Amino acid sequence: MAPLWPVFQNQPVMNATEQEEREYLEEIKEKLTLAVRRVDDAVKQFSSELRQKKQYIHEHQSGMDEADMVAADQSINRMALTGEGAVARKRRLLKLVQSPYFGRLDFGPKNQAVAPVYIGVHSFFDEQQRQNLVYDWRAPISSLFYDFELGEASYATPSGTIHGRIELKRQYKIRDGRLEFLLDSDVNIHDDVLQQELAKSSDDKMKNIVATIQRDQNAVIRNEEATVMIIQGVAGSGKTSIALHRIAFLLYRYRETIAAKDILIISPNKVFADYISNVLPELGEEHLPEMGMEELAADLLENRYQFQTFFDQVAALLEHHNAAFIERIRFKSSFEFLSQLNQYLLHIENTYFTVKELRVGRTVVPAAFIQQKFRTYHRVPLLKRFALVANDVRAYVRDAAGRKLTGQEKGTIGEALPRMFRLHNVADLYRDFYRWIGRPELLKFNQGQPLEYADVFALIYLRIRLEGLPGYDHVKHLLIDEMQDYTPVQYAVLSRLFHCRKTILGDVSQTVNPYSASSAETIERVFPQADVVRLYRSYRSTVEITAFAQRITPNPNIIPLERHGPEPTVTRCTTQQEELQAIRQLLADFPGSGNQSLGIICKTLQQAEQVYEALQAPGVYLLTDESTKFKEGVIITTAHLAKGLEFDAVIVPFASSRNYKTEVDRSMLYVACTRAMHQLTLTYSGESTAFI
Repeated sequence: MAPLWPVFQNQPVMNATEQEEREYLEEIKEKLTLAVRRVDDAVKQFSSELRQKKQYIHEHQSGMDEADMVAADQSINRMALTGEGAVARKRRLLKLVQSPYFGRLDFGPKNQAVAPVYIGVHSFFDEQQRQNLVYDWRAPISSLFYDFELGEASYATPSGTIHGRIELKRQYKIRDGRLEFLLDSDVNIHDDVLQQELAKSSDDKMKNIVATIQRDQNAVIRNEEATVMIIQGVAGSGKTSIALHRIAFLLYRYRETIAAKDILIISPNKVFADYISNVLPELGEEHLPEMGMEELAADLLENRYQFQTFFDQVAALLEHHNAAFIERIRFKSSFEFLSQLNQYLLHIENTYFTVKELRVGRTVVPAAFIQQKFRTYHRVPLLKRFALVANDVRAYVRDAAGRKLTGQEKGTIGEALPRMFRLHNVADLYRDFYRWIGRPELLKFNQGQPLEYADVFALIYLRIRLEGLPGYDHVKHLLIDEMQDYTPVQYAVLSRLFHCRKTILGDVSQTVNPYSASSAETIERVFPQADVVRLYRSYRSTVEITAFAQRITPNPNIIPLERHGPEPTVTRCTTQQEELQAIRQLLADFPGSGNQSLGIICKTLQQAEQVYEALQAPGVYLLTDESTKFKEGVIITTAHLAKGLEFDAVIVPFASSRNYKTEVDRSMLYVACTRAMHQLTLTYSGESTAFI
C-alpha cells in the first residue's frame, strides 16, 4: 500500500510558470494512462485465471472431497475479490485522468529541501518511480493544505508529528484533462465561484475575505468532536458543499468503522438528492443512501394511513389562503406543541390507568401490586407495558394458587389489564390530545381523508412514545438538509430514531412555508448538545442579485462577496402571451450569453407546466415532484423544487401582484431569485408584485 505521507528526497522541485504546470499535467496524465492499461491487463489475467479455475473444478469435481471443494471455493472468492479491487482501482484512475489533482503545496520538513505535494480526490502511486505522485485530499500530509497558510506548518503521521515550512500553495481547475486556470493562495478554496474570482483578481482585500471564509469552512469540515453540528448558512454560503466535504472527511478519517452505506441523507426531494449525489463522487466517495421525510413517514406508519406530503401542503397554501389551515400548521410547527404532547403523555400515564383489583379463580390480585408493576416498567413504551405486567400477574396467581394456570385464566389476565386503560389505540389517543388541550378544531382526521402533513410526525411521535418503534441503528451519521423546513416534533422523532452523529444544515430565510419554519435556535432546543456554526458570507450571487433579493426578504446578517455583474432586469409585458414571447426570446439569446445553466423558476407546478408547453424546445427540461434526476441544460421548475440548486442565469416569470401577494409567495420569490449566480431576469404582465 502507498504511504500516506511523502518521501521528500529525490522529488523534482517545480518552477512556478503556467507552461511548466501544463507540461507536468501532461506527464502525469501519461503515467495515469499507462497505469489504466496495466490494470486492464491485470483484470484480463484475473478473468482468464478465474475461468480456468472454474473449468478445472467443473471437470474434476467428482474426484474432489469436501475439503478440496471448500479450498477451491475460497480460491475463486479471493480471485473474484482481487478482480473487483482492480476494477475499482481502474474507476479511480479514470477519474484522475479527468482531473488528476486540484491542489499543490511546496513543503519541506526541517533541514530538508522543499518539494511539491500534489493533492487530488484519490492518491496515485507510481509503481515505476515507487512514489506517490498525487495524495488523497484526506491523507495526513494533505491536512497542511487545509490547516495552514504559508510559513511554519506541521502534520501528524503514525511515527510522530512532522514540522516544516510551506513555501507555496496553488490551486488548479482541471476539467476533462485540461488546465482551465491556476491560482496561488494562502488557503484552500473549494468553490468554483471563489476560485474563478481569485484567478482574475489581484485584490488583497478579496484574498483576505476568501481566506477567512475558507478557514471557517475547513474548521467545520474537520470537526471530529461534535455529536450534532448545526450549520445555519445564508443563501449561497456553500453550506451543502461544506456538509458533503465533512461527510467525505469523516468517511476517510474513520474508514475502519464507517462506510458510505452507513450514512443517510434526509433530503427535501429526489431531484435535490440526485443533484448533491454528484458532489460526493467528485470527492472520491461512493453514492450515499438518501431518504425523504415522506418515505421515512410511510415506513414508520407502515402504510396504515394516506397522508398529505410537504409538497402538497405548500401547493395548498399557494393555491388558497385558508386561515384555519394556516393556524393548524402554525400551531403544530411550534415548540409549544411538542411540549404539550410531552405533558399529555405524562398526564395519561398518571391518570388514564384506572387500576382495580383483579380476581382470577379464587385468587385476588391487589390493585397496588398491578400499579407497582406498571410503574416498574416506566422505561418501556406505555402500551407495551400491559403484556409485561400480565406476565407478572400470571406469576403472582400461579404462586398464590400453587398450580399452573389454564389457558382461559391466562387469557382473562391478558385482556383485563388493557381494559383498565382508558384508550388503547394511538390514533384515538391523538384525537384525545386535542380534546385535552381544549382545541378539537385543530385536528382534521376523518375516515377516508388523507392525514394533513402537519399531523404525520406528531402521530409518529406518539407511536414511538406509546408503542415503541425500532431505531435505525445501522445509520452511523445522519445528514439533514433544508433544516428550516422541519418542525420541532419532526426533530424529536429523528432524535429518538437515530442515535448517531448528525450534521444539520439550512437557512431560515429560505423556508418555502413560513408558517412551519425552524431556526437554528429552535433545533438547538431539541439537541442542546449541538455545536452551531453560522455562515453569513454569501458568494453564490453577485452583489447586485443579493441586493435585489434583500428587498424581498431583508436579512441584516448576509454579507455578499464583492463580486459584480449586471443589475437584475424586471421586464413588463402587456399580456401573458407577450410575456411568454419575451421568455422565448431570452431562451433564444441564452446560448450566446456565456452562461452554462439556466433555471426558469415559477411559483406553482401548474405555471411551470404552462411555460414548458409554451417553449417546447430541445434541451429544455421540466422538473416536477415526481422527477428523480437532475438534468443539465435549461430547467423549468418551481421555487420549492429549486431549493438547494443554483444556475448561472435565472428567469422568474409571472412576477405580478396577482401571483406574488402572500407571505408564502414572498418566500417562494426569495428562493427563486437567490438561485441565480450571475444573471437574474423577472417578467410580469399587469402590475408588478409589491415585493420587488
